[in-house]
Amino acid sequence: MPDRPYVVLSAAASIDGYLDDTTDQRLLLSNDEDFDRVDEVRASVDAILVGANTIRRDNPRLLVRSPERRERRVAAGRPFSPVKVTITSTGDLDPTANFFTAGDVEKLIYTTAPERTSLDKVATVIEAPDLPSVLRDLATRGIQRLLVEGGTTMLTQFLTDGLADELHLVIAPLFVGDPAAPRFVAPGNFPHDSAHRMDLAEVRRLGDVVLVRYLLERPADD
Repeated sequence: MPDRPYVVLSAAASIDGYLDDTTDQRLLLSNDEDFDRVDEVRASVDAILVGANTIRRDNPRLLVRSPERRERRVAAGRPFSPVKVTITSTGDLDPTANFFTAGDVEKLIYTTAPERTSLDKVATVIEAPDLPSVLRDLATRGIQRLLVEGGTTMLTQFLTDGLADELHLVIAPLFVGDPAAPRFVAPGNFPHDSAHRMDLAEVRRLGDVVLVRYLLERPADD
């Protein structure tokens, strides 16, 4: 059994590298064509992971939308939509959020302090000291492919720790220009630097946005 799932990171960003703005309304960077592509990716994985801040800010449902894709998953003996996963250090999440209430699928919460949360009535709460521990536990639960949909903290951690296998980055034709807005990644020590470039696997136009797909083989120690 692999020690961790195959990890796909997925994000949409403005040309100047922002995931959102600072208004109360979620900034829609993508379009219907790309939403359908993301739905196809969701249907191909065993679990979808987002950070706790993404749940608080965006209240995502994290479900496969297409009835046909749901039916194909069920016909293959899989749940209609992937397992939902989040990581939180505080356990401070609303149990009525869509993450917990939308869709009859398994929900997993990883935290360093399980005794600090009362969410065990709406999800399985698991103690995990770090991200590699989360991935090892997911592997023991049969999660072979994991889709990570953000936000900034999660994307940065997976990339700086060298724990991702693919990056799907959609670039939207607009600027945000607000330094207070959440960026695609935070500053960090990234293994894929100027001496260890990622492998460009695909460039695809989707309406007015562009998908860039990279393969992220972890660089060997020099």
